[in-house]
Amino acid sequence: MAAEMHAATDQQVFVDIGIPEDTRREIAGGLSRLLADEYTLYLKTHNFHWNVKGPQFKALHDLFETQYRDLATAVDDIAERIRALGFYAPGSYRQFADLTSIEEETGHPEADDMIRQLVTGQETVVRTAREVLGPASDAADEPTVDLLTERMRTHEKNAWMLRSMLGD
Repeated sequence: MAAEMHAATDQQVFVDIGIPEDTRREIAGGLSRLLADEYTLYLKTHNFHWNVKGPQFKALHDLFETQYRDLATAVDDIAERIRALGFYAPGSYRQFADLTSIEEETGHPEADDMIRQLVTGQETVVRTAREVLGPASDAADEPTVDLLTERMRTHEKNAWMLRSMLGD
């Protein structure tokens, strides 16, 4: 009896939300890449929040905190959407490293380079989200479309704010 109960809990429960499984799988795969990008950008932004220095310290420290807090919420929302589609969300550094398009930073760049790296990261997330938007739209997956639209809006605004700090 215990073995039967364990086996039953390992099986995926059928999801019937009006989107075929193969389409849900494609969307979940795209959301997994987005999750990896968001999480990697979260780590990079949090790193820069801790390690920024120079004349813009206070402004950047506060801006980076605002952005990493938003990213922390976003990763949860994205992972939960993947689960709602009936698939497991990636959740390890290794999985994120395999899925992300964002370069990790292990050094201690100057403040302006931190800003440039974060602009690149913000724009990378927008491009990843945009790749998933088509399949989600085609499937009338409005919850995913809504999530993607909000993330693109947020990241485009963040990139603009960061670029403005550089005066570029």
